[in-house]
Amino acid sequence: MADRTLFTLVTTLITLSIITVYSMSEFIVILDKTNDLHFFFRSIFFGFFAIFMMWILSTQDPEKWINPLGMFLFVTSTLVMMAMPFLPESLVHAVGGAKRWIKIAGLSLAPVEFFKIGFIWFLAWSFSRKIEHKPQSSLKEEALAFLPYGVMFGGVMFMIAFIQNDLGQVMVLGMTMIVMLTFAGSSFRFFLSMFGLIIFAGVTFIISKEHRIERVKSWWAIAQDSVLSIFPANIADKLRVPIDVVPYQIGYSLNAIHHGGIIGNGLADGGFKLGFLSDVHTDFILAGATEEYGFIGTFIIVFLFAWVILRTMRIANRVPSKMFSLFTLGIGLDLAFSFLLNSYGISGITPIKGIAVPFLSYGGSSIVASSIGVGMVLMISKKAHIS
Repeated sequence: MADRTLFTLVTTLITLSIITVYSMSEFIVILDKTNDLHFFFRSIFFGFFAIFMMWILSTQDPEKWINPLGMFLFVTSTLVMMAMPFLPESLVHAVGGAKRWIKIAGLSLAPVEFFKIGFIWFLAWSFSRKIEHKPQSSLKEEALAFLPYGVMFGGVMFMIAFIQNDLGQVMVLGMTMIVMLTFAGSSFRFFLSMFGLIIFAGVTFIISKEHRIERVKSWWAIAQDSVLSIFPANIADKLRVPIDVVPYQIGYSLNAIHHGGIIGNGLADGGFKLGFLSDVHTDFILAGATEEYGFIGTFIIVFLFAWVILRTMRIANRVPSKMFSLFTLGIGLDLAFSFLLNSYGISGITPIKGIAVPFLSYGGSSIVASSIGVGMVLMISKKAHIS
């Protein structure tokens, strides 16, 4: 039997998303002159479809369906993302010059969300066959074994970070990959080497785009006071940037979080969502939710999400198949890193990355793809011995 606790937790988060998105979309429906219930009905549609897909997948045999489904997601989404730059505007929805969404039957789908699930499957499938723990292996031997994956990930970085201008998703996939590689059998020293390489690559991607540099400067303008206080005055003055570069998103996000207090202002009574906090129903939904639900409500959301991750890791630890274990681990890491990057960004701890909160942010692609990933984990949970 599939893990009922994990299914219930994800269903609860999706239900909470429907309620929260309806509250957060109050201003955007006025701005876009759409029906008051536009986002509510779309959230219900995608939410129930995601829950249905998760349930259907949980009833299937993992030995029969994991590999075909993973291969389909990986190959199809890769081909679609490669083709998107060459497709006409009638088929592809572009924002800021980046073509991230493809139009299908009146809906905009983001192939990268489904690619992440397929890529995690590919890594689990391949690592379980090619990567083994060999205590006598040198760093060079480990690097040669990883080289094909490194070349592939370089292509992924180019396809997502450059063509689609989405560095956040690359960071999530990169961190997921190196952790999966370590659990597959590589040494800790190789993990550190890869971690340093990914940081170097991330810095290279940041300095390659002016808007990314400005985003880092904006973040530093907020964080600098607390960090530079431990440095000598002459060094701190050189590292300090003008406060006028602070972005309004972060300022309003922090104010919304502060304004929520302990118990919040109440559902639908938030003020910063009314044109002050942009993307409040997507990237900044946690900030808007904190204003209305307060510390207590946000703590419950974090608790539910942490429980989802814990339950996923428990399945990964107890399933006998190495491939199934690595895949389940990868899904848990993808959800965890996405949540952390979003929550750290809206609270000013790290620069904003434009990452959706899994199961909570508005967006059919994110919710459905994440639910497919969890559905595959639920399928695998039938092979694990958990209570």
